Amino acid sequence: MRKRLGALRIEHRDLDAAIDALEASGSTDQLQIARLKKRKLLLKDQIAHIEDYLIPDIIA
Repeated sequence: MRKRLGALRIEHRDLDAAIDALEASGSTDQLQIARLKKRKLLLKDQIAHIEDYLIPDIIA
């Protein structure tokens, strides 16, 4: 699970860099940017789910 979490974090970071690069270059391909942002959001949700699984909320 921790390896999967690491891989998802790396992919999320890479997508962030790709989105920034496309926006900085003045890309007019808004559809591609939207798809990358949607993928990034999906990864964020998966990361949160795995983190919740690995670090349970324990009320002491």
